[in-house]
Amino acid sequence: MRARRERQLPVTEAPHPRGSDLERLPAGRLLARLHAGDREAVRAVGQALPSLASLARAVADALRAGGRLVYAGAGTSGRLGALDAAECPPTFGVSPSRVVALVAGGPRALRRAVEGAEDDAAAARAAVRRTRVGPRDVVVGISASGRTPFVVAALAEARRRGARTALVTSSPGAGAPVDHRVVLATGPELVAGSTRMKAGTAAKMALGLLSTTVFVSLGAVRGGRMVDLRPTNAKLRDRAVRNVVALAGVDARAARALLERCRWSVRRAVEAAAGAGSRSRSRASSARSSAESRASAESRSSAESRARAESRSSAESRSSAESRARARSRALKGSSLSPRGAGGEGRGEGGRSRSPSGTGTGRGPRATGRGSRGRAR
Repeated sequence: MRARRERQLPVTEAPHPRGSDLERLPAGRLLARLHAGDREAVRAVGQALPSLASLARAVADALRAGGRLVYAGAGTSGRLGALDAAECPPTFGVSPSRVVALVAGGPRALRRAVEGAEDDAAAARAAVRRTRVGPRDVVVGISASGRTPFVVAALAEARRRGARTALVTSSPGAGAPVDHRVVLATGPELVAGSTRMKAGTAAKMALGLLSTTVFVSLGAVRGGRMVDLRPTNAKLRDRAVRNVVALAGVDARAARALLERCRWSVRRAVEAAAGAGSRSRSRASSARSSAESRASAESRSSAESRARAESRSSAESRSSAESRARARSRALKGSSLSPRGAGGEGRGEGGRSRSPSGTGTGRGPRATGRGSRGRAR
């Protein structure tokens, strides 16, 4: 009978074979054995990455469409959901109303265990209704055993209202009907049932991976740095300055000035720096274009001046040639119209006289006469 009851228990309640002698171990060996459970938690999360990826895509789609991520849990699981929800606004700049945690026992259960709250299914249904869960939301139940009444009832009410649902659990046999199931198979605890140990460690890791993946995909991280963080204290303001320095390529003084002008929004400061750089590059490009235009205009003007000078020189050369040609023509005409020697007595150079026909071969009468007398003698 006892063995059958233990087989019906969730694996997280089963005794661990190496837990029977914990009380007899010295501190060093005890710590080493307990720490081995942390490595088991890491392995369990690694094996669940595909189902976590599917859930992350669904949550990102919901938030992109204006919906919400709603955690529901009791005890350690509820506090882990509240922790992740509380860390999203300062880290990713999301409104607190977009990532919500429903914890069995209400806010006071965050500081102190509220006995019996995890069994209150009616309170879970009321919390879902009060949060106005609807079709655009994703409700993620967190329960190591997969059987916590508060979580099962919250998921059922969320499904009834049209929301998508998911269960993060360390119990492979958890049977609550959901759209996404993430099983973190951590096995029995060294202290049987103490799911705040490796089951809790695995759940904390899984929720951190889930929300980080969601908001990275939504653009809240650039170059491995937060661009939507809310720098509400000195440490976060220093981080914001470093982020702007790294992402905008400016020095710390310029980064701080940009952040102060942009009300400490890293995203807007980086965009302002990029816009200023773009305007500066545009002005530089415009200046280069103007300089190139001026140089081109000056080059064209110089070429035109040279062309005009060459044209004038060519025209002057043609005019001079025409003048010389006209002068030679006038000289030739004047020479042909000058008077010759009367009766053929005029002599040309060298004792020659031109014939009336202008051939220059005939001689004057005196020369002929001398020739006659010579022949008579």
